Amino acid sequence: MKTQAFEEFISPARSYPQFWRLFLGTILMVVVYVACLAAIFVGILVIGGADTLETWLEQMISPEKPTVVMVLLFSFTGMALAPIAAARLLHKRKTKTLLGPLQLLVKDFLKALAVTISFFGVLTLFWSIFFDAVPNIEFTIWISFLPLAVVGLLIQTGAEELVFRGYIMQQLAVRFRSPLIWMILPSVAFGIVHFDPSLPGGTMAYVLVSATAFGLIAADLVRITGNLGAAWGVHFANNAFAMLFLSVPDGIPGMARYLTPYTTNQVAQNLWLVAADIVVLIIVWQILRRILRA
Repeated sequence: MKTQAFEEFISPARSYPQFWRLFLGTILMVVVYVACLAAIFVGILVIGGADTLETWLEQMISPEKPTVVMVLLFSFTGMALAPIAAARLLHKRKTKTLLGPLQLLVKDFLKALAVTISFFGVLTLFWSIFFDAVPNIEFTIWISFLPLAVVGLLIQTGAEELVFRGYIMQQLAVRFRSPLIWMILPSVAFGIVHFDPSLPGGTMAYVLVSATAFGLIAADLVRITGNLGAAWGVHFANNAFAMLFLSVPDGIPGMARYLTPYTTNQVAQNLWLVAADIVVLIIVWQILRRILRA
């Protein structure tokens, strides 16, 4: 199950593989992330006062403005720093050991990005036969924020890959042989962090299943390639499409050029849309498996 490339990817984690280090590392990651979030909120409080902070907190729950989306994306800087700190302080590892070979990472990222965007483009043309996209943000505003949004998305998606497919997956893989542990546990954890108690039960189940399925696909791409590039590329393309191009109205619509005529709740209640969402990921995954192994 472990490829040669994956064995090389996890080899730096063998020096300090103790489970207690992973446990403390996970706690440290939470502390670093929360501390960085707190610093952002304290900054808003100092600059704008309590009323401004309360307004920003309310807006970040459902980001409907580009500026709020930017703050949300760049708030993941703390999550990106968290596994770097844990790896260095508890495992004596450098940042690059979490990523894999940098040259391969860039190549696999670009391959995955190209395949995913191309497939999403074709799918959107097919989708437009049945649905009409609702115009959202004006083009001039959208294009002015776009470069910053791209950087923010690279941070957000990269941070999640570093935590779940980098640090956690590597440290579990050097301790356990079974992929049921080192692939499934990080993927389930990835699904759980997308839990939103404000969503209805059926919708929440759809979100959890979709996020967990993506986590498994990303984990398999890392297993095949021995770096985070392909998983990061698919993750970035998926989030960029959903946040910058076509978003659901009750998602993160603040930077989306267009909105769907249906909500997340309506998607969860439509078996065809749910199936299409998962099937698309599976097709992209299978295409990439063939390309990356060639």
